[in-house]
Amino acid sequence: MTNIFTRIKEVIIADLNETLHQKEKQNPIGLLNQYLRQCEQETEKVGKLVERQSHLKDEFTREYIQAKEVAEKRKYQAEIASKAGETELYQFAAAEQQQYSERAQRLNASLAQVTEQLRELVRKHEEMKQKLKDMHLRRMELMGRENATRANIGMNKVLESDTYSNQSYSKFKDIESYLDRLEQKVNSTFCRSTIDERVAQLEKEMNSQESHSLNLIKE
Repeated sequence: MTNIFTRIKEVIIADLNETLHQKEKQNPIGLLNQYLRQCEQETEKVGKLVERQSHLKDEFTREYIQAKEVAEKRKYQAEIASKAGETELYQFAAAEQQQYSERAQRLNASLAQVTEQLRELVRKHEEMKQKLKDMHLRRMELMGRENATRANIGMNKVLESDTYSNQSYSKFKDIESYLDRLEQKVNSTFCRSTIDERVAQLEKEMNSQESHSLNLIKE
């Protein structure tokens, strides 16, 4: 039964890898964008961890300094009480001094550990940011190559493909024919308009001459 499940798992993983491979072949920039989004999310998570670790380091530092100061203060007070012969006060101060000294030692060890962890997180975070920047540059390079490839394919179609060239030539011829027809139509309309105006002008001049002749005869 275990072997069957293992085999099914292997088949599923193989199919998934093949799907991703095909997807990468079909749309490498799309897949790279997906990786970039995932890396950005992980980088953001690590950045938040760095921030939390930094705050934790500050808290340990404050607690360590406070414990150390109280331990030194109790040590001094124990010495004064001892010299003054105040046994009960000496015992209280000495016990406090011991307690805060042990706390300071423990806090100092924790502070060193937290500081080292913070240093490691910062280093990894910087590596992730650099990796992310490299991936952005890689995407820009791929986009440039893709744009150049598409442009070259388009130019090659125009320059090398007879079919495409013939289609383009045919379109140009159609446009030229249309412009010729449009020009003839405009010229014809202009001629008709000019003829009408010229004939009307001639009629007007002839009528004017006839009226002038009749007036001379009457005189």
